[in-house]
Amino acid sequence: MRWYCRYSLSYRDVEELTQERGLRVDHSTVFRWVQAYAPQMDKRCRRYLRPPTDSWRVDEVYVKVKGQGRWLYRAVDKHGDTLNFLLTAKRDATAVKRFFHKTLNARNSTTPRVINADQHQAYPPAFAALQQDKTLPQSTEYDRTSNNVMKQDHRLLQQVIKPGLGFKSFNWARRTIKGYEVMHMMRKGQVIGVPKGDVLVQLNFMAQIL
Repeated sequence: MRWYCRYSLSYRDVEELTQERGLRVDHSTVFRWVQAYAPQMDKRCRRYLRPPTDSWRVDEVYVKVKGQGRWLYRAVDKHGDTLNFLLTAKRDATAVKRFFHKTLNARNSTTPRVINADQHQAYPPAFAALQQDKTLPQSTEYDRTSNNVMKQDHRLLQQVIKPGLGFKSFNWARRTIKGYEVMHMMRKGQVIGVPKGDVLVQLNFMAQIL
């Protein structure tokens, strides 16, 4: 499961890698492992994440599910640490508000001082509505300048998503993306006590939380 969620591999690639090591694991078994354990890994990992800054970068990236375009909303802080993510069917103000509610309620979240988002028209009305209902404080600033930190983080995640050639169902996509995002957070060194680039420590951490 770790191989699939961390590296640019297909399920059949992982099947071959296990065979090289003397194990016979069918690619469909790897798929079932990802579906079962990726959500648990996401849930259990969050209590160990370092606190983010109060400067957010928010953006959405296109994901194909059952041949149709869906949208993965993502937020990172100014250092590139992941705050949260949400897969949605639509790219509109309602989806943006749902994503902000989820991110603000996340265990590793903080109240943002400034939110940097792109030029998409759904963000301003969603931001205004969230301030009106006091979900966001009036002091939070909305910035529409360049979002290079977020775009670079998207690229790294898309490198892992691409070999899968799209998801067969929305629920499968939602569960699998949780695995991608958790491994991405570990790779960036967000987990307290798990240094960036130390694969052995990351393995031990996964064994402890699963």
